[in-house]
Formats: sequence, C-alpha cells, structure tokens
Amino acid sequence: MAETTTTADDTGRAPGGFLERYFHIHERGSTVGREVRGGFATFFTMAYIVVLNPLILGFVKDADGKFLGGGDAPNLAAIAAGTALVAGVLTILMGVVANYPLALATGLGLNAFVAYAIASKMTWADAMGLVVLEGVIILVLVLTGFRQAVFHAVPAQLKVAISVGIGLFIALIGLVDAGFVRRTGAGPVPVELGIGGQLAGWPTLVFALGVLLIVALWVKKVKGAIIISIVTMTVVAFVVEAIAKVGPTVTGVDEAGNNVVNPLGWNLNVPAWPDQVDPISFGTLGEFSLFGSFERVGVVAAVLLIFTLMLADFFDTMGTMTAIGAEAGLLDEEGNPPNTSRILVVDSVAAAAGGAAGVSSNTSYIESASGVGEGARTGLASVVTGVLFLVAVVFAPLVKIIPNEAAVPALVLVGFLMMQQVKEIAWDDLEIAIPAFLTIILMPFTYSITVGIGAGFVAYVVIKLVRGKVREIHPMMWVTALLFVVYFFIEPITEVVSG
Repeated sequence: MAETTTTADDTGRAPGGFLERYFHIHERGSTVGREVRGGFATFFTMAYIVVLNPLILGFVKDADGKFLGGGDAPNLAAIAAGTALVAGVLTILMGVVANYPLALATGLGLNAFVAYAIASKMTWADAMGLVVLEGVIILVLVLTGFRQAVFHAVPAQLKVAISVGIGLFIALIGLVDAGFVRRTGAGPVPVELGIGGQLAGWPTLVFALGVLLIVALWVKKVKGAIIISIVTMTVVAFVVEAIAKVGPTVTGVDEAGNNVVNPLGWNLNVPAWPDQVDPISFGTLGEFSLFGSFERVGVVAAVLLIFTLMLADFFDTMGTMTAIGAEAGLLDEEGNPPNTSRILVVDSVAAAAGGAAGVSSNTSYIESASGVGEGARTGLASVVTGVLFLVAVVFAPLVKIIPNEAAVPALVLVGFLMMQQVKEIAWDDLEIAIPAFLTIILMPFTYSITVGIGAGFVAYVVIKLVRGKVREIHPMMWVTALLFVVYFFIEPITEVVSG
C-alpha cells in the first residue's frame, strides 16, 4: 500500500475534515474509506462472540444452582445484549481515547474460566465481582507503572503454556457440548467418541459438518469465516429439525422426578423459530458483588482466582496490541505502539466493565488484524466496529434459536489457533518444558484452568529450587506458588487448623 503524505493548509492544519484531523488518518497513510472498511472487517471477524459468549456463560449454574442473571432458566438474550453493548462502548472508547485500530469484547478463555472455575464455587455476582476487582488492579498497575514488574514476573514461555492450555480446554468444551465426545459413565475410560465409540444423531452430524466448513473457510482466508459458519450451520440445523423432528436432549421429567433423556437430541437450543421473540433485555447488567467471593471461598482462594484472571488478561493484551501494531506498521523503534498507556488504560477499564455488566472480562481481540489487513490504521476503524456492535444489540434475542452444535465448531478452531503458540516453548529445556507440559495438559484433563496454571507455577519453582537456581525465581513467583500450594491442599490444611 502506498504511503499518503500529509500537507498542511494555510492554517497549519492537516487537510480534510474533523475525522481526518482528530484521528490523524492521512498522517498514518490511510483514508476514511479504508478505516470504515477495516471497521466492518473487524466486526464481522469477531461478531461470533455475541453468539458464543451466551453459550459458554448461559448454561452454567453457580454454586446456588442459579443461571447467570439470577434465574432458574438460561437467559441467553440478556447475555448476548450485554456482550454486544459492552463490546460496542469499549471499542468506541478505544478508538476515541487511544486512536488505535483495536477492538474489544468478552475474552474467550477468560469467559470459560469464569464459568467453569469460578462461578461453580460461588454466585454469579461474586464471580463477576472478582472480574471487576481484577480490572481495577490491572488499571492501578498501568497507572502506577508497575505493569512491567508484573509482565516480567512470569516466564514468557509459561505465559505461552497458559494460552495453549486454555485453547485445548476450549476445544474440549466444544467437543463435549456437541456430543462428539461423551462421558462413558462407567469403566476405566472416562470419555469416548460419540455413543459407544460411534458418532450418532443428527446434531452431532451438524457439528462435524460445521467443523469441516469452518476449517475450509479459514484455510481459504475468507473474511468472517467464523460467523459465516455459525449462520450457515444454523440454517442447516433448522432444515434438519424440520425434517427429522430431533427434539431436545431432555424431553421431560418422569414420575420419579428424573430427567427423560434423548441422547440423540439437540444439546442446548433446539433450532426452531420461537412463537414470539423476546424483547431486548439487559438482565445481567450490574450483577456483581465486589467482595462476596471472599466470604464464599476464603481470602486465599479469591486472591488466587483474581491473580489467574489478571495473568490471562494482562499478558494477552500486551501481546495483542504489539502484534496489531506490527502488522499496521505503527510500532516505534523500540517496538512500542503509539499511545501505549492509553491502550492499556482502556483495556483495563474494559475488564472491569465486563464484570460490572455481568458478561465476563472484556479484552483486546487479535481479530482486529482483519481490519488492519483492510487498511485500518487509526481509531476510526474501532469506532466503526463499536457502532456495529451496538447495532447488534437489537438482534441479541435471536441468539436463542442458534443450536449449540452450529456454534461450537468455532471453539475447536479457536483451540487450534491458541495451540499454534506451542512452538514458542523450548521443549529441550526441562526447567520450562515440564511446568509448561503440566500447565497445558491439566487444564483439559481436570476441566480446570486454575489447576493447570497452579501446577505449572509450583513445578517451575520446585525445579528451579532443586537445581540450585533460587536467584532466578522472581519474588512474585515464590508468593504465587505458595498460594497455589495452599489452594491445592486447602482441605487438609483446614482440617489441621480447625482440629
């Protein structure tokens, strides 16, 4: 792309209107048209989160047996509306404040962690309160300049292992939710392919076709591959249900009060047009309790959960904004993006805002690279993307017609994308390879992101200790590893203390 030089008029101002002067569009070698196209490209590349976030958060019950929103039934429309609203507002804020072509939305991986590792131990309000606290802490770290200390505390390759492990965990969630992988319920093998080692049922077929479609679109580098796949397979699912009358997995309750199960049914949503479309709802907004988690699970466990959220959120943002800046040619000679502090401040606010809105931590999306590929170089592209997210709020109630099997192929693809980072780990260096290995495998094997991170941190400190390299252990790693030891053995420790 040819660079566009900027000339000043008689007043010393850059040519063009307010938008060009405010966002320095010509100065960065772009045009308003390119920024608008880039904003649209980014939105259609990451719009899938409006569908996936409700599916990840909406069907998990908290420790009190309640769904997100405090009801006895999933409220997918409210989660979708909240997801789109927060993504829209914060992405516009990123464009206006930081003037950077970076979009934000609920973080994949982070939302799974909130749902499966946090909400299951407390109420949804308590869990979202932890997210708010995590965002506030990151904001303080950014404003005080301590972000570099936090960034350097954890070895870079352990950060990579955390991302890879979360990717495998997400992929496993997709496979299980689609019925492609199922629990055996008996015998030495905990899971198997389909039912009895064989794929069965129309919903599983829809999922399998969805995986093939999304892979085909992705390798062909089709813009918006994920959302195209979700929409296409939803249409296919509608046709399948209309012809085969598959029905839901749970068809009713017998006289003994047990669920009547149809193992070949749709796992969550049945693809059928509802008799009436629910009105737009923001039922999750404000559902957070700042310190309720400390009473529910104890100070040590709550601190560990906040630290784990902070690790995933903070480091991911650093890498994402640098990668986007490199692709756009916006980095300085030291490899830093313009307005770095402003970018990190907005991202920190987004984390807290996601928790306050009850839709999990919001973070920067690497999918913003699609907009950069279309020519975006300024925050105007982010403003366009944010406005499109706000428009998407209107369509949030329709999310309940999308079957799980049509949407979760995206989780498999996201798992693959996160898995690609594994090549950055030095597997011939045992001091990092073993902790990284434990981090990666224990996340999917234990269905817990916290366990994987904790095992990796403890193993790293122990290996450095036995090899006589105590000075190489950052003080923060010592503290964190000890906290994880307490976390793992909290039951026997409690018994000893209480006894």
